[in-house]
Formats: sequence, C-alpha cells, structure tokens
Amino acid sequence: MTFTAEQRAIAVRSGLAILMTAVAIASARLWLSPPLLGAAPDMSTADRLAYALKADLLVLLWLAGCLRAVASIRFRSDADRPGSAYGAPSPRLAVPAAVLQNSLEQTVLAVGAHLVLATVLRGEEMIVLPVLVALYLVGRVLFALGYARGAAARAFGMALTGASTLGAFAMAIVLLGLGR
Repeated sequence: MTFTAEQRAIAVRSGLAILMTAVAIASARLWLSPPLLGAAPDMSTADRLAYALKADLLVLLWLAGCLRAVASIRFRSDADRPGSAYGAPSPRLAVPAAVLQNSLEQTVLAVGAHLVLATVLRGEEMIVLPVLVALYLVGRVLFALGYARGAAARAFGMALTGASTLGAFAMAIVLLGLGR
C-alpha cells in the first residue's frame, strides 16, 4: 500500500509522539523526586486516587476551557446560537467545536486511565501521573493549534494525547497482570 505525503507525515509525527511519551515516562521514573511531586511510599489506595484526581484537575480545566470557547462563540453568533441540533456550525465555530468534541472524548479516556493506573501503582510510582497529565495537555494544545491546518498538522498533538493515555492503560494492564 502506498501512502500519501499527508499519511506519511501523520505516521512520522505519531511515531515521534509515541517516542516522546516513552522517554518522558522513563525519565520521570529515573529522575523525578517523588517527594517533590507529593508521592510517598506509604500512600493508601484512597491517597493514590486523590493524587490522581488532583493531577487531573488540569485535564478537566482544559475541557472546561474548550467548552467556554464554544459557548462564547455561540453566545455572540446569531447563526450558532440556536445550537448544533438546528444546523451545521459556522466557519468560526467549526474548529473550536471539533476540538471540544475530541477533547471530551480524550478527557474521558485519560481521566479513566489515570484513575485505574492509580489503583495499581505503588506510592512513589505515582510521579508518572503528573507526567501523563503534562503530556495530555501539551498534546491537546498542539492538537488545537494544528487543527485548522489539517490532519498532518494536528497529528503530533493527537498522538501525544493518545499515547499518554494508552501508556497509562498499558501500564495498568501489565501491573494488574503482575498481581497488583
């Protein structure tokens, strides 16, 4: 199968995002100080879940910001004010609405992955959660900035968001398989 130039760009940028995710997670485990990030060896399950929810505050604030951007455009636009059930979005609303929809989907998966992972990590291993949140946020910003320029322009951000979430699910599955 032959790929178009855009498909090749998407594949390369996605591969780079996956590599960046792996390097960031490995680096966190090797060099970040757990006490600096509030992770302690004696964290209970409740402590770990609270830690994950606190870290995910920024993920949820990103989603709230996306929602606010769409609501603001709708409020000011006669064409968009009736709502999506009554017509296609205006050109001004189309990209923010698409970013909001995708961010909602990605947020549900990311927060779920972080919570599941928090149940199987040990106390000091929790430092990977703020790193996963940072990767999510960088990915979302790059996705949003690149969206209007096409699939290749948003690919790195999309893949960074997805790779960090899939990484969290993969770590949880491995740790569950190890009996944690």
